[in-house]
Amino acid sequence: MSKTEAPEGQSDLGAAGEQLSTAPREESPNLPSLGVIGWLRWFWRQLTSMRVALILLLLLSLGAIPGSLIPQSNVDELKVQDFMDRHTTLGPLYDKLQLFDVYSSVWFSAIYILLFVSLIGCIVPRTWQFVGQLRGRPPGAPKKLTRLPAYTTWRTGAEPEQVHEAALALLKQRRFRADLTANSVAAEKGYLREAGNLVFHVALIVMLIAFAAGQLLKSEGGKLIMEGDGFSNTLSQYDDFKSGSLFGTDDLAPFSFKLDDFEGTYEKSGPNRGTPRTYRANVTYSEGADGPEKKQAIEVNKPLEVDGSKVYLIGHGYAPKVTVRDPKGEVIYEAAVPLLPIDQNGTATGAIKVLDNYKNKSGKKEQLGFNAFFVPTFAGEGKGQMFSQFPAPDFPVLALSAYHGSLGVDSGVPQNVYQLDTRKMTKFKDAQGELFKKRLLPGETMKLPNGAGSITFEKDLKEWATFQISQEPGSVWALGGAVAAIAGLAGSLFIQRRRVWVRAVRGADGVTVVEMAGLGRSESSKLPEELSDLAAHLHEKAPSAPDADPDPDAEAASDADPDVVPAEGAEK
Repeated sequence: MSKTEAPEGQSDLGAAGEQLSTAPREESPNLPSLGVIGWLRWFWRQLTSMRVALILLLLLSLGAIPGSLIPQSNVDELKVQDFMDRHTTLGPLYDKLQLFDVYSSVWFSAIYILLFVSLIGCIVPRTWQFVGQLRGRPPGAPKKLTRLPAYTTWRTGAEPEQVHEAALALLKQRRFRADLTANSVAAEKGYLREAGNLVFHVALIVMLIAFAAGQLLKSEGGKLIMEGDGFSNTLSQYDDFKSGSLFGTDDLAPFSFKLDDFEGTYEKSGPNRGTPRTYRANVTYSEGADGPEKKQAIEVNKPLEVDGSKVYLIGHGYAPKVTVRDPKGEVIYEAAVPLLPIDQNGTATGAIKVLDNYKNKSGKKEQLGFNAFFVPTFAGEGKGQMFSQFPAPDFPVLALSAYHGSLGVDSGVPQNVYQLDTRKMTKFKDAQGELFKKRLLPGETMKLPNGAGSITFEKDLKEWATFQISQEPGSVWALGGAVAAIAGLAGSLFIQRRRVWVRAVRGADGVTVVEMAGLGRSESSKLPEELSDLAAHLHEKAPSAPDADPDPDAEAASDADPDVVPAEGAEK
């Protein structure tokens, strides 16, 4: 995609100095004579040039930055609305610029498509040109090999045909693609450089397609599951769910699983105290509607893979089991309530909401609410605040504060299940007139004031785990494209495309004069070294004439070996 700079003097070498790259040549447009077709051709050349592709790639990277810093509608609409409420000036401006929907915006899609077209427009002609080079023969030797950057010569008593045959065998042995002509041997090597370049660009296209497919067809949802409970991969089972614009609910893979138990062990001492040593969710899953049940352990970075979907373990917490009784002592609520952790040691908060079946002492229907604060390992009375000292349930304590009235769940406004809305509720008060609250150990009961009922912290402490269920159809292709791009880039950077010529002709005195020269796409110290090594091996097959003088046409004589005369930049 870039113009090939020819070394000084290379333009005089004819076909031998050309076609070391398939990069299209850029020519300055003849502006006065350009018509509509001419301008279209010029625009196409610019679009398929390296600099424009790099500019588009840079713009694509810059365009993705707002998608990471600004809330996106397809990820969290509540955050977008909150941003709009807090920024009354920037919010509408961002909305007009489609900054809340970056990856589906018109300007981001335009950059994306232009980059895609630029890569396609570059790769197709270069591929055909490269295939033509592979099918063709290395170009013949130029008339004056002394013009090349790496050159050496000597005189030998061997026949020119013998030199050519030895050179042809040597170059093929060194994996050169060699061809014998009437008076010289032409060889070429390093085609993987251009192949790597093409692989790199094709890999970029694969990555772009995979990224687009992943964004359009992906799905991702979260689910909190208690020990003993299960999940079926249907839309109604998710706690939260988001997907690409082309994803349909029929695309959800049919499978289900049940959380048998959660295993968690932690380091008990040292600087890593509290660090998980075992963090595993044991599940039983089945594929399809009636597939056989299978057991598997899901760990961090070791997801369950079922029919193209991956189930990741992303969180864990505790669910204290409570029993609520009314003033008559009848059980009106019994459940394990999941609480959300707020630190690494398992300290968790949440709400217990009793919606039905409760009547106060006067027989009036009410609802009960309890703010809950749980620590799996309590420090003890008078030993600091109510925060856990260790993530394992070594000394669990549940702190509750009680309310009665209306929870507001019938207002039609969505509520957070982990928070208690007390605007229409009344506090239960203790003897001092303060909010009634108490800390409970497993098996203990908090009796509400004035015989209003009770709540018991049962000894059966349950655990829960949160899972992320994802379908990413383009992830494998994106990974393969990334690996191929790295391999292709490495090949295009570290492999050198070069040509070598060997010419042997009989001199006026009847002694054969051997010339060897090399040409690379760019200047490199390895080319003279490689030519020197080839010359040394060929010299063994065609040694110098014992009584011959150095070739008068050589540019310099070698002090170390007067029989081999290298030019500037070449080594013996």
